[in-house]
Amino acid sequence: MTRPRLIITPGKEKAILRRHPWIFSGAVKRIDGAPAEGDIVDVVDARGQWMCSGHYQNESIICKVLSFDTPDIDEAFFRARVHSAIAYRERLGFFGIPDTNVFRLMHAEGDYMPGLVCDWYNGVLVMQAHSVGMHHLFPMLSAIFQEELKPYGLKAIFDKSSATVPGGCDDGYIWGITTDEWEITEGANRMLINFYEGQKTGFFIDQRENRALVHQLAKGHRVLNCFGYTGGFSLAALRGGAEYVETVDISKKAVDLCNRNVALNFGIETSHKGTVADVLQYIQTIKQSSNQAFDFIILDPPAFAKNHRSLQQGLKGYRAINQRALEYLPEGGMLMTFSCSQAVSKDDFRTMLFTSAALAGRRVRVVRELPHAMDHPVSIYHPEGEYLKGLLLQVE
Repeated sequence: MTRPRLIITPGKEKAILRRHPWIFSGAVKRIDGAPAEGDIVDVVDARGQWMCSGHYQNESIICKVLSFDTPDIDEAFFRARVHSAIAYRERLGFFGIPDTNVFRLMHAEGDYMPGLVCDWYNGVLVMQAHSVGMHHLFPMLSAIFQEELKPYGLKAIFDKSSATVPGGCDDGYIWGITTDEWEITEGANRMLINFYEGQKTGFFIDQRENRALVHQLAKGHRVLNCFGYTGGFSLAALRGGAEYVETVDISKKAVDLCNRNVALNFGIETSHKGTVADVLQYIQTIKQSSNQAFDFIILDPPAFAKNHRSLQQGLKGYRAINQRALEYLPEGGMLMTFSCSQAVSKDDFRTMLFTSAALAGRRVRVVRELPHAMDHPVSIYHPEGEYLKGLLLQVE
């Protein structure tokens, strides 16, 4: 059957020839056929020459490209992509990391499957679609994953796409065991995951290596974990020997689960406090006094800039919290700070921190750049995939 076709305007082929996996509606001269949301379409130049194929979307990104190499997109095509993603994680040893059984198994464009994120949680695979086309493939992809992951002890597959697929859907188990909570281990820390209520796919897996750095640096320090969610950074700090840790998040459910995670690992009596508060307001109230002082602050906020239209407002939010943290920290104190906004570039992030430091009137060292972990590969043709920007700073 002939597929619908997107005919590219002459002169607009450059990004496609550079294998960028997003085609914007402004590059399309006309559409042959009547594709529905999620259909696979062929993309051709003005002469009718095939260039690529992908999922059609009723959005500014009109097509997310699946293949620049062949128009034959069938079950064998997707099986090969799944097998490649698993082999990549196997090659890097993710299926056998001591004391860690959670990692990203499929990273959208980074694994040449735009619109699909899959995370491995101690035998439960959580699939999340970011396009209608990918969500339509879930029955087939679930069957492929069941076969490919059987040797690794797959126990269940969960669909976590209600907040990410256009038009919405119901979250729930596709296959295997069903449970409201699931326990994982990261760096010897045990954590409870609620797939129904958790953010992203249930946990912020991309920060694993940065949490390991907190574990390394926290000994003897007083740590303030802002936007702390269910306490990943807090557990790492406590495991590393922090003198005191406070977790602040606006969500009571998140803080309650954080407190449960702390108790699960360290018992009831700990040097940890969970605080339900708006971080932007809370960070303005903390005082640098002898009985309440922090010398290590972690800022891991949600995406303040959801898109380029909100970039400037988002940067103002990032600047406000970072300036306050830099003003507050004592000499020698450290700030670990992040942006997960794809719209915020590395240059935007560094310029924002430069401005924050100048307004705070502090000397600031850049200790280390903090990207997402190796299980989140980035296609060299899709730099936007490097969404997480982070820096470890020391203040004087």
